[in-house]
Amino acid sequence: MRAAIVEEFGPPEVVHVRDTAVPRLKPGAVLVRVAAAAVTSGDARIRGAHFPPGFGSVSRLVFGLRRPRRPILGGVFSGTVEAVGARVQGIAVGDEVCGMTGAAMGTHAEYVAVPAKKLAHKPASVTHEQAAGVLFGGSAALHFLRAANTGPGSTVLVIGASGAIGTNAVQLAKHLGATVTAVTSGANAGFVTGLGADDTVDYTTTGLDDLDRRFDVVLDAVGTLDRHSAPSLLADGGTAVLAVASLGDNVFARGGVKAGVASERAEDFSTLVGLVADGVLRVVIEEVVDLDEIVAAHRRVDSGHKVGNLVVRC
Repeated sequence: MRAAIVEEFGPPEVVHVRDTAVPRLKPGAVLVRVAAAAVTSGDARIRGAHFPPGFGSVSRLVFGLRRPRRPILGGVFSGTVEAVGARVQGIAVGDEVCGMTGAAMGTHAEYVAVPAKKLAHKPASVTHEQAAGVLFGGSAALHFLRAANTGPGSTVLVIGASGAIGTNAVQLAKHLGATVTAVTSGANAGFVTGLGADDTVDYTTTGLDDLDRRFDVVLDAVGTLDRHSAPSLLADGGTAVLAVASLGDNVFARGGVKAGVASERAEDFSTLVGLVADGVLRVVIEEVVDLDEIVAAHRRVDSGHKVGNLVVRC
């Protein structure tokens, strides 16, 4: 099969597309012919060994000391079942499925082997590109909004509202009944308003310290805040969730500030693609590229200015 291989940490140019072996199928796993996969900030972070403060040594132990332990990156996919393991039930060859692979990665390839419990069936009305585009940011946004008990009447501030997590957070918060203020560039203000934001803050002209409002929920999707600065934006009893946090914030965040890794659950994948099928959730995809263009996709992620998601056809 063809796959995007990363054999050393470094810039986007370390990614090379070439032939490699099809993954072996274990009894509880499913072999999926990948139709579309996402290229995310997580992929770029691993490829470049650019980890949040304090996580350098720990992340190298997990992902590889001198080179990536798993050379095929990508943690999100949508495709068609090619084969099923002997112990798999409820999934058949030919089913269209989507999911996430976590630390196992491997989705930037023509085939990926995935534990059956990590899969969700894809509705026929949802394209493979949409399914691959919604899961990374959507599952993170859903996890963090739930962690902050977002619900009807909540006031929510989304920092990084035009990114993969932010575009989903704006829409999901509105779906949960919240009033949403989106922090983004002035150029993207109209765009996030179209997603449902009730108000916008242009971070290029207005600092968060200048805001005269406080919020029940603050979701920082880009690492602007820490455990010390976040409380100043909270209303009484509010919760700030740091999607990109240092090791210190993960360990020592207390009270109204939460940090940690978002869960990856098949039931959440089903919820998200169901919302897409129902027209409730719009999947924001900046560009869909072929596997041979994956280096350019990594460059765009590295720029920090992509809007929504980048999807690669495998």
